[in-house]
Amino acid sequence: MAQQGYLLDTHCWLWWHIDPDKLGQQAFQLIEDGNNEIFFSVVSAWEITIKHALKRIKLPFPPDSYIPKRLEKSYMEVLPIHLEHALRVGQLPLFHNDPFDRLLIAQAYTEHLTVITKDALFKQYKIETAW
Repeated sequence: MAQQGYLLDTHCWLWWHIDPDKLGQQAFQLIEDGNNEIFFSVVSAWEITIKHALKRIKLPFPPDSYIPKRLEKSYMEVLPIHLEHALRVGQLPLFHNDPFDRLLIAQAYTEHLTVITKDALFKQYKIETAW
């Protein structure tokens, strides 16, 4: 069976580690399935770090230690931000105003990944989503 690639929206990565019961059943199963390739984007690390500094996200440890430790213990792959991802953002319609989500959408489009997200706005783009 070929691996399917999935990109986690930031809230899904956080919920997976902090409160997995918040994940939809399909989202949980997709992340758990060892046949799937799961990606954590550098975009999410950036978003978590900024929101933690603004006191909008609580973590058990500062992001600079929490994120690497969680990734070290997981089977998730880190997806870097490439120039083509950043350039794709400018080609996206303005359905979504969140710059972090727009960059995740651009990555999913460019890398042909399905985004695991609860955010209904992602469905307005020409990408696959799952929840």
